[in-house]
Amino acid sequence: TSKPVKGEEALGLGLVDAVVSSHELVNAARQWALDILARRKPWVATLYKTDKIEPLGEARQILNFARAQTRKRAPNLKHPLVCIDVIEEGIVNGPKPALYKEVEAFQGLLKSDTSKSLIHIFFAQRGTSKVPGITDRGLVPRKVKKVAILGGGLMGSGIAMALLLSNYTVILKEVNEKFLEAGIGRVKANLGSRVKKGQMTQEKFEKTMSLLRGVLDFESFRDVDMVIEAVIENVSLKQQIFADLEKYCPPHCILASNTSTIDLNLIGKRTKSQDRIIGAHFFSPAHIMPLLEIVRTEHTSPQIIVDLLDVGKKIKKTPIIVGNCTGFAVNRMFFPYTQAGLFLVERGTDVYRIDRAITKFGMPMGPFRLADLVGFGVAIATSSQFIENFPERTYKSMLIPIMQEDKRAGESTRKGFYLYDNKRKASPDPELKMYIEKARSISGVAVDPK
Repeated sequence: TSKPVKGEEALGLGLVDAVVSSHELVNAARQWALDILARRKPWVATLYKTDKIEPLGEARQILNFARAQTRKRAPNLKHPLVCIDVIEEGIVNGPKPALYKEVEAFQGLLKSDTSKSLIHIFFAQRGTSKVPGITDRGLVPRKVKKVAILGGGLMGSGIAMALLLSNYTVILKEVNEKFLEAGIGRVKANLGSRVKKGQMTQEKFEKTMSLLRGVLDFESFRDVDMVIEAVIENVSLKQQIFADLEKYCPPHCILASNTSTIDLNLIGKRTKSQDRIIGAHFFSPAHIMPLLEIVRTEHTSPQIIVDLLDVGKKIKKTPIIVGNCTGFAVNRMFFPYTQAGLFLVERGTDVYRIDRAITKFGMPMGPFRLADLVGFGVAIATSSQFIENFPERTYKSMLIPIMQEDKRAGESTRKGFYLYDNKRKASPDPELKMYIEKARSISGVAVDPK
């Protein structure tokens, strides 16, 4: 998994043969080498450990199940299946033949395009922590202990959960009791599902929930170290929020916005704190998706950037620094992709066929299933920013606005491009054709029935 593990855990997993103190290391290594030479110890002890291996028939069933799961999750990747084959060789024929097979498999995979891409990703991810002119100044990240979040919707509750799982104290603010209860309920449900799956103990669940507090005003913001605004994409609303934050939050507090498209200078226009305003753009679901866009303006303090980079790493995100421009980095790439999808749909291509083609290629979901997940409100707000800034380069489809007018907003209303049952399982909607026809009519597109 490439997950870092500590010495004792590595010993328990069989990844190392012994754990010794630093001053004993050389002597222990020498003695180990002599014992291997004298055949008192095996060359690699873990090769001969069989206590955790199931009987052959059961082991093969497990391996075949793993193959089926791999083909389902990543149909275009070969290396997971090769790894399973090597494991099977070791179980069936023992360590020596398996080692030869591993060398042969490794040599073949090393030259593959996938290997080159994974190596690129490895270094690219680690390169995100080095920002010229920022991280080379010798600045030390300040301690962030308490974080306030404005908005307990899908995004706000997800951000809260990401912080809670890393033991941050979180204050969740909403505009009324009903919305606040819903926001806390989302966090509780997400954490509860971890308990049901055995990923979290009941004791840990209760301890994590104790770190969360819901409020309806700004009084509790007077000692927070960071605020993340996660309300709807409305410029005037965000401007008012940041003006209020400046009044209530302490001078050291990081003022972050989760906006996906709006100019941060515009958001902070009514404040005198532009140096501590920064973008912290998470992706849905925020407690699962690893990417975090950190958006800096020409006014953002290097210290604030270093602080947010540190928080990003502590909540197990991959933070990338981007400029303050329309769509930032991800939506700048994603928007033309969704535009192409809408263009094709209005010209006769089936919505579900497009999504199937994308998932068959290897993506987790297609553009229309994703639009349902993030919600039509976000999709419309994002597109309006691109239409405003790039009018000549934008395809103005009315399909999503028409659907939203009919109280379809995606997964949250159980109706979008798909229909959703109680377990949020998606299924095609026959009524979608009606909305597509209306959008075509507005766009002046005629489609040959054949």
